[in-house]
Amino acid sequence: MVETVARLLVDTLARIGVDQVFGIVGDALNPFTEAIRADGRLEWIGVRHEEGAALAAAGQAKLTGRLGVCCGTTGPGGNHLVAGLYEARKDHAPVLAISGGVPSALRGTDYLQEDDPVSLFRDVSVYSELLAAAEQAPALIHQAIAMAYAAPGVSHLSIPPDIFSAKVPGPVTSLATLRPRPEIVPDPGEIAAAAGMIAEAKTVAIFCGNGCRGAGDELRLLAERLKAPLLHTYRGKDILGFDEPLWMGGVGLIGGKPGVDAVNEADLLLMLGTDYPYGEFLPRHGRVIQIDERTGVIGRRAPVAIGITGSVRPSIRALLDHLPERTDSAFLDGVGKARQGWNGKLDARADPDRSTKLIHPPRLARCLSDHADDDAVIVTDTGEVTLWAANWTRQKPGQRICGSFNNAAVGTGLGIANGIQALDRRRQVILHVGDGGMSMLMGEFITAVEHELPIKVVVYDNGGWGLVHLEMEGAGLPATKGSHLMAIDFAAFALACGADGIAVSDPARLDENVSTFLGLPGPAILHVAVDPAEIPLMPRLDIGQAARFGIAKAKEMLLGTAGF
Repeated sequence: MVETVARLLVDTLARIGVDQVFGIVGDALNPFTEAIRADGRLEWIGVRHEEGAALAAAGQAKLTGRLGVCCGTTGPGGNHLVAGLYEARKDHAPVLAISGGVPSALRGTDYLQEDDPVSLFRDVSVYSELLAAAEQAPALIHQAIAMAYAAPGVSHLSIPPDIFSAKVPGPVTSLATLRPRPEIVPDPGEIAAAAGMIAEAKTVAIFCGNGCRGAGDELRLLAERLKAPLLHTYRGKDILGFDEPLWMGGVGLIGGKPGVDAVNEADLLLMLGTDYPYGEFLPRHGRVIQIDERTGVIGRRAPVAIGITGSVRPSIRALLDHLPERTDSAFLDGVGKARQGWNGKLDARADPDRSTKLIHPPRLARCLSDHADDDAVIVTDTGEVTLWAANWTRQKPGQRICGSFNNAAVGTGLGIANGIQALDRRRQVILHVGDGGMSMLMGEFITAVEHELPIKVVVYDNGGWGLVHLEMEGAGLPATKGSHLMAIDFAAFALACGADGIAVSDPARLDENVSTFLGLPGPAILHVAVDPAEIPLMPRLDIGQAARFGIAKAKEMLLGTAGF
């Protein structure tokens, strides 16, 4: 049967394992959405804002490493995708974005909604092209998907409606090549040099990023062999379970003092699969070995003595062939003791028995963690809520964590959660989000209701932009009026959407409310009034910072802005 470009694209996506396409219907996309309907193998999930479509596709790609797909129609429809696509760009996740275009004969005439989508998408994508003739379709569709996987990152195709409906000369070939990148085996000489440097080091710490995913067993073997603590980035937190004895915690504000100290006090640091951006938490002594699939990231965050291009799993296996068993565990034991002390501080902050009339954010995060399913996906929006969820979640081995890791954008959580939930409607997906982030793309909760995506949305309502407020106080400034937010009844909003909504402000009922909420069968919102004055537990707080917080609090009292 002779295929149109639209049918060819749908067939190709279905054959390489894509299950859903996220977007909003309209004009230029009509041939494509009709092809999806007629084919029946792909699920069309219509969102309420195209940014939500891009976020959903990015969420799927970040969690699975497989291609996510989103689309928006001519002009504004495609333009709205761009902000959400930065999630995939910054977290290096494979996404295909399709934008409509004006009819080919009218291009260049300043026609209604006409813009230059190929140029607009250039910064966010690794590949951005106009499909200008049906004869191009087989090659450009293959190239776009191949580039999305190769980077990995965003590929963009702009397809006018007349081209969507045009007949193509043949199929997309070489479909077997459209897959995630295979592992990269390191150079044996570089591995031998790294093993020699490790042998000379008195103490070693291992810092693990998302590139260590799938290498949990190898990380344990390496840590046991070297008597070295395993530290992790936020994105790598779920590679091993919280109770793993060698998994000592995070580094930076999303982490703790034991991790920060271990990274800097070890004689040698192994950086595995991480391009951790906060160089102030990394050592400057240069005794660092960095292993990563991406040659371009090696050495750009901290001075590195040896850089190895390779995937983490085969690199560790190669190293283990060169490394003898160490017997001195004093450094590892010391980090473990520090971790126990830090965990005690976290537990104290989440203590449900504290006499208070307010719900403390750490207690809410810990309560959700304790009640979550063993295979739950925990999505976290950006802001102060990230600190609560990341630091007080005790992840189990089967759980996954997702969020706006490197884009760090507020308001992304609902879209990401929808995409992940669409992968498996039976799997529990819990979103931690602040009142500010929730109000940004609130319409995407309607998407969840309409498409029966049973996400569980927990709103931490502190009445303002919490992290901005914290930053102001850290600089000795009082919270300004711009950091305050008007009150919204998010539980009532959920009910208005035809979903379940629960509001809670009584600490005595928190555990009961959380249990009931997570047991609801469909999408739901838990609206929790939390203490706006709670300050995160910081790995480092010097005298100057403490003084600035005190000055800011005094100014707030005088100006009447305390507690927002």
